[in-house]
This record gives sequence, C-alpha cells and structure tokens, in this order.
Amino acid sequence: MDAETRARRAACSEFLSGDGALRPAELLATISPDVTPDHYGDGGVVTDLERHVAGLLGKPAAVFLPSGTMAQGATLRVHADRRASCTVLWHPACHLDNYEGQAHSRLHGLTGRPVGTWDRLLTVADLQAVAEPVAALLLELPQRDLGGQLPDWHELVAQLSWARERGAAVHLDGARLWEASAGYDREPAEIAALFDTVYVSFYKGIGALPGCCVAGSDADVAQVREWRQRLGGTLAGLWPAAASALALLPERLAEMPARLWHARAIAAEVAGLAGVRVVPDPPQTPMMHLLFDVPAGRFAENARRLAEDAGIWAWPAATPTGDPKVVRCELNVGRASCRLAPAVIADTLAALIA
Repeated sequence: MDAETRARRAACSEFLSGDGALRPAELLATISPDVTPDHYGDGGVVTDLERHVAGLLGKPAAVFLPSGTMAQGATLRVHADRRASCTVLWHPACHLDNYEGQAHSRLHGLTGRPVGTWDRLLTVADLQAVAEPVAALLLELPQRDLGGQLPDWHELVAQLSWARERGAAVHLDGARLWEASAGYDREPAEIAALFDTVYVSFYKGIGALPGCCVAGSDADVAQVREWRQRLGGTLAGLWPAAASALALLPERLAEMPARLWHARAIAAEVAGLAGVRVVPDPPQTPMMHLLFDVPAGRFAENARRLAEDAGIWAWPAATPTGDPKVVRCELNVGRASCRLAPAVIADTLAALIA
C-alpha cells in the first residue's frame, strides 16, 4: 500500500472489514500499566498468557512466540524429528506453502506435499491417495482462501484418524480458531482436543499486538520453546504483546457468535444484489469471500471514490480471478463491520460495481 492509499484509508471514518483503523495508541492502551514483565520469555505476563491459553485449549502446556511463521515451522520440525519422514501434508492453499518464503523447507528441511485441489476442502479420499510415509498432517480451520469454510465435523475426525493410523502427528493452523469455534458452535478446547499441537494467533480476530501461541504436550512445547530461542524469537522482553493478548482474549472470544450472526445477516442482504456473490453462502464463520462482476480497474476506481466521497474504506483493490470480468475480496466481520447495518454494507458493495 503506497503513501497516498494509506492517507486515504486514514481519512475514512467507516470500515467494511475487520476492526477498522489500526491506531497504535489504542493498541498500547491494552497493556496494563501494572503488567509484570518477563525475562527472555520466562515469567510475568508471558507465563500468565501461556497458562491461560493452555487452559483455554485444554492442553498441558503452551509457549508464546512472536510470529506464526516461526511457530508453525518449529512445531512441524518437532513432529518430523520424531518420525522417519520429513513430509507434511496440507491443503494447496496452506499459508506455509504460499506466504512464508518456503521457510519450512529452507530452515527445517521439511517437504510440504499439497493434497487435494485449490477450489475445495481437503477430503479423506484425497489423503487415502497418499502412499509415502508422513510426518504430520496440517489442517487450517477455517480454510481462509476458501472464504472461511469448515469441513463437516465427522469428516474432520475421519481425516485426523487417517493420519494417526499412519503414525503421523496432526497439527492445527488455528490462526482463526476463534472464528472456527463460533462456526462449529463448540468450545476451542473441543476442537483443539482433536490435534496434537495447535497454533493460535492474537492479532487476527482478537486484534491484539502481533504474537501467537503453540499449545500441546509438555514434551512438544518444550522443544518448540528451544526452537524459539534458536530462531531468534526469545527476545529480552516479550511482555507487551503477551499483555495485549491476555487483556483482549476474553471479550473478543465472547463476540465471535455475534460476529457470525452478523456475517450471515450480511450474506442474506447481499442475496438480492445483482453482481455480488458470497462464498460460502451462507458463511460458515465470521468471514466470507465476495465475488464482484466488475473489472479490476473499475472496482479500484469505485473504491477510491467511496473512500474520498463517503469516508468508507472497503478495499484498495480486488484480487483477480480466472475471469477478467470478476474480482474477489475477503470480508472479515469484526468490530468495524458489526457497527454497520447489513443493508448499509450491501449498499456499499453495490457502489463498488456501479
């Protein structure tokens, strides 16, 4: 995003997606002035957060790390080191494969094997076609690049059973586990119980300062903690991000069912709007993808006018699809989205294809 676009965004008063404008002062205010700092990741609010997350996810232990790229690569390395394979199975849209510069391979010697196809969720049948030994199966819940879709619960259990029968570990990319919890109408611990290790993010959905946790067995978490140090993640003080997460987790988790309800209300309002489609319809989590029947250039121009004339921030541009007359955007239903009535959001979406 260039300086001109950032300035245009900063001047807007309403936001369609997420929690709205990132205001450093508001984020820093989530850190209690009485917070007890850690010392190189040990003690203080960092230990408090780790214990809280372990309890929230029903796991024996958890470790705080500064980034998901560091966290998930290290966790999968731990699983592979215990097995006679370096192969990790995942969906073709897996974050590790597409957005992390192949860190899993270059830093940890892991071989990622995409299974299934981009346009749908992974299935047991896809897994059954794999013959080679497998170190771990990674599943992302919800599948972000499919609009936040979730597999049927029984299908999910069957996939994890397949992996365990093969001697593979099962790891959850739970960057949006909080949203998945609302979608399944199950507590986070019930979902996490299916997996050996679970990664959760605190800036996605929760809106805290960047940071994450990996939860699992005492032995797995102890090894991830050592990898945190090797990878340069054990900073002299991790307390600011940990304090922000610990402060925001309870209230933001409590909002997830209402966010899901609002997402479905938006989808119902958009159903009568020609030229805009919701994927999936209805939304399965507090997020969705929107397909617009409009060329990319016109969409960007309409979005610019919407920001300048109405003070509403949508997206600076849309993602191309295979059809030059159709573009795609991701709508994460957060606090800013919930302040806007579904009819207002539908009218705004209509303006983007005018």
